Amino acid sequence: MRQHAGVATAAAAGAGLMYASMAFESKPLMANEVAPRDTTRGMLREVISKLNRIESAVANPKREGPGVDVVLGAQWGDEGKGKLVDMLSQQYDIIVRVAGGANAGHTIVCNGKKYKFHLVPSGVLNEEAVCVIGNGVVVHLPSLLAELETLKAVGVDCAGRVLISDRAHMVLDLHQEVDGLMENRRGRNKIGTTKKGIGPAYSSKMLRNGVRVGDLRYFDDFADKLRAQVQFYKDNYPDLELDPEAEIEKYRKLREQILPITVDSIDYLNKSYISGKKILVEGANATMLDIDFGTYPYVTSSNPSIGSICTGGGISPNRINGIIGIVKAYCTRVGEGPFPTELFDTVGHHLGSVGAEFGTTTGRPRRCGWLDIPQMKYSNLVNGFTDLNLTKLDVLTGLAEVKIGVAYWHKGVKLSGMPSNLQVLEESTVQYETLPGWSEDISKCRTFDELPENAQKFVLRVEALLGTHIKWIGVGQDRTDVIERAHPLQKVAAPVAV
Repeated sequence: MRQHAGVATAAAAGAGLMYASMAFESKPLMANEVAPRDTTRGMLREVISKLNRIESAVANPKREGPGVDVVLGAQWGDEGKGKLVDMLSQQYDIIVRVAGGANAGHTIVCNGKKYKFHLVPSGVLNEEAVCVIGNGVVVHLPSLLAELETLKAVGVDCAGRVLISDRAHMVLDLHQEVDGLMENRRGRNKIGTTKKGIGPAYSSKMLRNGVRVGDLRYFDDFADKLRAQVQFYKDNYPDLELDPEAEIEKYRKLREQILPITVDSIDYLNKSYISGKKILVEGANATMLDIDFGTYPYVTSSNPSIGSICTGGGISPNRINGIIGIVKAYCTRVGEGPFPTELFDTVGHHLGSVGAEFGTTTGRPRRCGWLDIPQMKYSNLVNGFTDLNLTKLDVLTGLAEVKIGVAYWHKGVKLSGMPSNLQVLEESTVQYETLPGWSEDISKCRTFDELPENAQKFVLRVEALLGTHIKWIGVGQDRTDVIERAHPLQKVAAPVAV
């Protein structure tokens, strides 16, 4: 049950219980007495019973059987999705990536050891889980194999546990070359691409001349498609230097490693669901980088929001259970594009240095700013989050005061949502709320009550502004540095006695 519906239902249930209790003083039935439905007493008894069941269901939501849960970035990326996926993955049988490519980066610290992921789902640290790279991902196969070797070298054996969709499109070396050429042509209007070939690969997909992983099964056809791709790009980029025959020979060798782990992911995932397997979808990038919903054109080339679960994983929407949004206690962005709450002062430097804000993929320093509520409300609207994970609360430690951006104003008018026009967004000013900071070390806190009072007030204020339960709070780098909060509705009073 989605939280917004649950809150409304619980409120209605509580009101109904209160009214029924006030209007009707129950009298115990005799042992063999049955309350008839056609009497006021019997009808009220039935209503109260149903309300109690509704309240119980809302307070303790459970879904029997298999389910698909989703973890999504709610800002501009780098929110800490991998850490929660790593923590939750112990409860799941299958971890899936459904969008993006090697432009995404997750960093996980486990027992003091740092792991970096780009294509492989970070849930691979669960040795019992199978990780699937879905049809919506674009895959540079040499990079994938190199990442698997790197993981093996640090003790993570992925053999037989990483599968690739035969429908996933391939990022070829020519896509990476073209990515760099296109960015250079933009000059001052550059987007800030990672130059991993993601945009050109998705362009090939949309132009319907792309090459898919499954094409390696029919190598002569694959070779013809690759030659056609090279010629297409050479016609448009005369400076492109690439030998198609050398590329073909490279993939002739690579396919011996790739084909054994290539599957029909649509069939695999849905059969797994039907058989009772629990599936966790690991989002890459974030909502504000979505090609449709983000700050276009300063976005990625895929849909890293809720829709990609269906289009990039082949999973029906009625199989989706929880939708978890990951949000930092502040905000960061890599590359170009508008950033309303960006800071250029000592506070911004504090967030960047204490938070170690450098891109996992590019190594570029991230731009830092205050938490942006209008942006988060927009992200919540698009994705329908059932719960939130507020990460890096510890980075705010030491600040005398902390601010939250609560509204956008443009030329004296308060904006009601996220503007699609970037000029409007760049011209807008941000209205802030200021809260007192805290100086206490919170990295050892494992319950909400252990947090300093001002840290608690910050979390509760963010939760109130967004209207969505903050279930997890990150208080440090390690996978165990997390506080889990029960939903307030799980603490309701005992059912009304009848």
